[in-house]
Amino acid sequence: MTDALVLDGASATPAFLSKERIIATPGFNRWLVPPAALAIHLCIGMAYGFSVFWLPLSKAVGIDAPLACAADIGFFEQIFASNCDWQISMLGWIYTLFFVFLGCSAAVWGGWLEHAGPRKAGVVSALCWCGGLLISALGIYSHQIWLLWLGSGVIGGIGLGLGYISPVSTLIKWFPDKRGMATGMAIMGFGGGAMVGAPLAAELMNHFASADGVGVWQSFVVMAVIYFVFMIGGALAYRVPPTGWKPAGWKAPQSNASNAMITNRHVHVSVAWKTPQFRLIWAVLCLNVSAGIGIIGMASPLLQEVFAGQLLGNDLAFNELSAAQLGQIAAIAAGFTGLLSLFNIGGRFFWASCSDFIGRKATYFVFFGLGFALYSAVPLLGQLGSLALFVLAFCVILSMYGGGFATVPAYLADLFGTQMVGAIHGRLLTAWAAAGVLGPVLVNYLREYQLSIGVERAAAYDITLYILAGLLVLGFICNLLIRPVADKYFMTEAELAAERALSHDAGRGEVAVLEWSADPASKPLAIAAWLVVGLPLAWGIWITLQKTATLFQ
Repeated sequence: MTDALVLDGASATPAFLSKERIIATPGFNRWLVPPAALAIHLCIGMAYGFSVFWLPLSKAVGIDAPLACAADIGFFEQIFASNCDWQISMLGWIYTLFFVFLGCSAAVWGGWLEHAGPRKAGVVSALCWCGGLLISALGIYSHQIWLLWLGSGVIGGIGLGLGYISPVSTLIKWFPDKRGMATGMAIMGFGGGAMVGAPLAAELMNHFASADGVGVWQSFVVMAVIYFVFMIGGALAYRVPPTGWKPAGWKAPQSNASNAMITNRHVHVSVAWKTPQFRLIWAVLCLNVSAGIGIIGMASPLLQEVFAGQLLGNDLAFNELSAAQLGQIAAIAAGFTGLLSLFNIGGRFFWASCSDFIGRKATYFVFFGLGFALYSAVPLLGQLGSLALFVLAFCVILSMYGGGFATVPAYLADLFGTQMVGAIHGRLLTAWAAAGVLGPVLVNYLREYQLSIGVERAAAYDITLYILAGLLVLGFICNLLIRPVADKYFMTEAELAAERALSHDAGRGEVAVLEWSADPASKPLAIAAWLVVGLPLAWGIWITLQKTATLFQ
């Protein structure tokens, strides 16, 4: 196959970042693509771990202790003030901006990604995410919080959206026989990014900290460089299969009653979002994520306030503990949070892979049914003082939270086809943006209300958990209502051909072989690629397990 395209009678080489340039040739090993996705997701997944910077940044001026702003300084004056420290509540806006702009950018540019290809999208994601970190470093150096909001929150958030959805359509097309597993591999890294990035950031801050600074801006610069290398490497490693490709010996399943939810046709993104199925899946994802984010937000304080002295082997209530004891249980809670991260990651791969066998709809029934039972049981487990079952319940809940993210792209591919699944997935991620606001607000305000009316700390979460369980009931009903997409929504053959031309899927029609197995000579390269992403992930898991051990001592 040649690299040349014929344009108006002249031969031209496709641009380096173009989709035509990365169409795979016979013998290409599809197992080289998941590490490329993981290389990007492990970097942008650090968004989950940004809270590691909050405490150091809250004393960036005072160094040893926070230097409060004058009482008469208003909010907008604090944004530009450089002589006093930022409150953690102001820093927390970065986290909100992350997921708002992730959802919005994925929705707005998802269609462009399908046409431009994953290599170009990955490069743009790297420039936005790493460039945002550098702008944030400048903001920390000059002590201007608006630069952090702009750099990491807005520009970095755009990079998050493009990086998050860049591998989805590609991996689904490479693994038509294992769609769930493919999306699990694509999105697993996002859950693991904080596990790698947070301890890395802690090590860097300890290295750069001095009597004159807390070492955060230097850490941002170093992480930007490291992440850029990994993300560019991942983007350049992407390959897309030629239109019509399939693994050697695999045959697409014939439509029957057992797989009625799976289509071999395709719906355009401009039509898909107007269908009842899209609206129902949007609600399914929003409700599942809202409940999960609520759990993530309350997990650490809930463990400390419910079990309190039990974590140290005594019967003292939370408000009876000394400062030293509070520090001890905070360390135990940190291990608990790390354990939840592990189950968040593992759940993304486990549940998405399970969906290949039991179906996407059935998998979500498990999420909502089992989730309802566990959310409802947690208050009772707390009252009984059953720490082991309490921890296990939270771990399973977080595995289903991650599994929901990883399974939904395969769900979309089943219903709407694979041609524009990346763009459709991008539109769907507005549900994540909505859940990122709904979940934390619901949990935090309900907790504050419970405490304000005199409810004990140990019982302040019960009503909240029951309400989150109610959200899962609504999700169960929405999932129950999902039916196969009506014929009127699918593209005609002419419309599909036109879309493939726009997506450059037919730009290099020289590929005559559309069914192959991996070239055996590519196996060492595939192993090396998996080691590049696997070793940092293994290091993050090891660090997490060390912290988690305190939970069981």
